Amino acid sequence: MKRYRHYNKGTAIILSCFGSVIEQDKYFKFEEYIKNHFKGIPVFTAFSSKMVIKELAKEGKVYKNLPQVMADVDMEGYKHYIVVSVNIFPTDEHEVLVRMVKGFKKFSLANIRYTNPLLHRTKETSLYLKNLDAKIRGKKKDIINLYVIHGVPVLNLGGLESVSYASNFLKMINKNNITCSLEGEFPFYAVKDAIKQEILKRIKKNPDAKVQVVPMLLVSGNHYFKDMIEISQEIGEYCDSSIVKPLDDTAKFNLLGQDEVIEIFRDNIEVEIKKLGL
Repeated sequence: MKRYRHYNKGTAIILSCFGSVIEQDKYFKFEEYIKNHFKGIPVFTAFSSKMVIKELAKEGKVYKNLPQVMADVDMEGYKHYIVVSVNIFPTDEHEVLVRMVKGFKKFSLANIRYTNPLLHRTKETSLYLKNLDAKIRGKKKDIINLYVIHGVPVLNLGGLESVSYASNFLKMINKNNITCSLEGEFPFYAVKDAIKQEILKRIKKNPDAKVQVVPMLLVSGNHYFKDMIEISQEIGEYCDSSIVKPLDDTAKFNLLGQDEVIEIFRDNIEVEIKKLGL
């Protein structure tokens, strides 16, 4: 087939990220990690948020979305490429990625695969969440962790089982864990009175208890400043509350800076490379 002669390069990796107006460097630090681990394989990065792309364009920073990057990689002639779902849950952002890849495969002669998001497999999810809770809790028994998941605004979306499992698992492994979301199941704005009663009930049993707000966000972008700080301040009106300290060397708590998180993403890529038979 004459068209296939143009596919004269090997394998490429495309990191498909949401993007952030103020924390874009986190994604590029992750990109460098992937480049260093998969030496010899070109790594490209795409961003799915049109708002982020447009806002950064005003600053003269030009970035592309996934279809644009896939088109570039295809035009360059890569025979195989892996699209990495740099998302926490297999919900809306991941589903859009899957549809884009499947659509592109209808006319591209390249062998295109995509990875699972962070919290997809039961064992990996359970071990990661258990380790995360242990690290941020430490040896202190008087810590109440309020995990805030971003969530999705509809209840009939595929992948919500992953969100529910993570929420229920965290509450099961420690009685001092509470979960809510920003705009998904049990959003803070709708359940904050119930959360208040639950926290006060636990403080009554342990007057020294303090609340840590744990942002379940890949990077500490606008949601960190607009929502997590506000949630912590609201809780701070009736108890000692703060946002949990970061586990990496940055100033704000995030998931993408954690070794365990980038290792899961790395392992997901390795799985797909093996499936390519390379």
